[in-house]
Amino acid sequence: MNNKITEEKLAQYFSITKEALGKAKVAFDKERLSQAEDFFDMASRYFKDAIYFKNKKEDAVLAFAALNYAHGWLDAGARIGLFQVKDSRLFTVDDE
Repeated sequence: MNNKITEEKLAQYFSITKEALGKAKVAFDKERLSQAEDFFDMASRYFKDAIYFKNKKEDAVLAFAALNYAHGWLDAGARIGLFQVKDSRLFTVDDE
């Protein structure tokens, strides 16, 4: 059973979420800019929280949870079209 938050797993999730933040940041839907900015802001805040929990609190569980919230905001934004991304590796969208 793979039920441990290892340093490797945490590093992988940090990397994937950081990459997704980078792609979303340059792909805002201009028609719904304020909504895209709001979703991106929430994702960014959770990502920063994850860094804090990992580095300052040394709490891998809370860091992992915050990363999942961050990516959840990114996925939701991508899914409803606030982020114009076509990368099913990073988001829950179709590659078209």
